[in-house]
Amino acid sequence: MVEKTMDTSVLDIQRIRAEFPILHQEVNGFPLVYLDNAATTQKPVSVIKALTDYYEGYNSNIHRGAHHLAAKATDVFEQARVSIAEFIHAPEAEEVIFTKGTTDGINLVAHGYGRKFLQAGDEILISGLEHHSNIVPWQMIAEEKGAALRVIPVLESGEWDIEAGLALINERTKIVAINHVSNALGTINPVDVFIKKAHSFGAVVLLDGAQSASHLHVDVKALNCDFYVFSGHKVYGPTGCGVLYGKRALLEKMNPYQGGGEMIKEVSFTKTTYNEIPFKFEAGTPNIADVIALKAAIAYIESYGREQIAAHEDELLQTATRLFAQIEGVRIVGTAKEKIGVLSFLVDGYHPFDVGMLLDALGIAVRTGHHCVQPLMAQFGIEGTVRASFAMYNTLDEVEKLAKAVERLAQKKRK
Repeated sequence: MVEKTMDTSVLDIQRIRAEFPILHQEVNGFPLVYLDNAATTQKPVSVIKALTDYYEGYNSNIHRGAHHLAAKATDVFEQARVSIAEFIHAPEAEEVIFTKGTTDGINLVAHGYGRKFLQAGDEILISGLEHHSNIVPWQMIAEEKGAALRVIPVLESGEWDIEAGLALINERTKIVAINHVSNALGTINPVDVFIKKAHSFGAVVLLDGAQSASHLHVDVKALNCDFYVFSGHKVYGPTGCGVLYGKRALLEKMNPYQGGGEMIKEVSFTKTTYNEIPFKFEAGTPNIADVIALKAAIAYIESYGREQIAAHEDELLQTATRLFAQIEGVRIVGTAKEKIGVLSFLVDGYHPFDVGMLLDALGIAVRTGHHCVQPLMAQFGIEGTVRASFAMYNTLDEVEKLAKAVERLAQKKRK
């Protein structure tokens, strides 16, 4: 049996939940319990309103128009760049590049930096916790340039083997591309020591911040990473937009990822001169509406405070971990000491997909499968896990519903 707990969060969770329209529905006759936040977060009214305000009030292309709507759209779009620079503590707004998302940002760096500067015999270091989007682009560039991919080993706890990982950094290491937080297990990785050692050998470091931007206080200047990427849809913003931060000196040396309008100064049939950053990497009409709505999402997070949000999510995680540890026949996968609100688990006698379907029948939304980390799952000798991931609008009551449902499933197999 799970014991009753009380929500002691400093956040007004019911007020927060009232600001997310999608949460107030039933699924299969049960109130929706949305615990798939590592895949995508839901959107508050302020973000939805920012989208409709743009389309209803000042829809226009930006930067080149001489009329009122174009000027307003340009101003709000560029305000978003400033807001995001402040959100991640980037020294300059011009170091913020708008992308389609984390994957797009990683590919931009792999092609814009890796393709230009990697040579045969060079090494790229990633980790055994990486999402496919931080593996495949580097494999592609490594194969093209004759470079080698090295991998930081992962322990059974879901933590990096720090000593073994640091030993892989040497004079051949040119790029270190690692996730700040694991999407599959929630592990918060010790990126600072890897950044320091990589820089001692002249390597550049990209941090995949897809899972850290909405959960941790991110200061790219203090981290001293060279690149940092994240997605809008995981920080309560729209899909199809994201951010790449890069140090000015590196961005200015990189080749453009795509060619077209906006990323140029002058074009002739013999030569093209590229634009200044950030526009050099933003070819064509950008995702104007969603970037503007991303600004609203950032403001929404800041209105409650990341420290307060993180404390609430950690309370949910600690409660879930304690309750699941009491359920016979359930195995928690990923027991790192430092985690965000992600609980991956297996139930004896069930395939993860079956658990997900049975939970969905009760209105509980979780993610099942390999979570785009197939090498990690292969290391653990499993096909995948069930993953419950928490956000600021989740409650202790929802955690209890999940635990009770999983306990009932486990009991059935024991009978």
